[in-house]
Amino acid sequence: MKHLLITAAALALATAALASEVRAEVVDAQPNGFQVKRTAVLSAPADKVYAALSQPSQWWNKDHTWSGSAASLSLAPMAGGCFCEKLPNGGSVMHMTVVYAQPGQGLRLSGALGPLQMSGATGHLGWSLAEKDGKTTLTQTYDVGGYMTGGLDKIAPVVDQVLGEQFDRLKIYVETGKAP
Repeated sequence: MKHLLITAAALALATAALASEVRAEVVDAQPNGFQVKRTAVLSAPADKVYAALSQPSQWWNKDHTWSGSAASLSLAPMAGGCFCEKLPNGGSVMHMTVVYAQPGQGLRLSGALGPLQMSGATGHLGWSLAEKDGKTTLTQTYDVGGYMTGGLDKIAPVVDQVLGEQFDRLKIYVETGKAP
């Protein structure tokens, strides 16, 4: 029981520390679009962060895949590259297409994630990296526009939560070599 309490206390402290290091927000939300943004300082050089971005199978939560397996995800970090997912029985999903790839500096993708694929909306997911003293400030933005029944502003907080979880998992993966 003592070990369980110590573990719970350590987890609470780690979660609080992570939350204090990450700034997150729904920047804007309108019926025709929204922007969500996150920024954190990662204890790793920019080239390591960039390399990790191209390995979503290592840090993306399987609960936010169509296949139920993060191992089915891939990302080709080059213009025209695919952020794709293999599905059972030979199926596949193209989540987004890479429109900008600059190692150590930034990665930008175009497309719609999750339920947004079933609407008239599309988005731009971008990560910018700025290294200083061996640490990297990573900023993630997702701008979405178009049409969705009921308005895109209604889904913005959910998208922010889901992308925030992936961002947090990426940070932990970069800094520890393991995703939660």
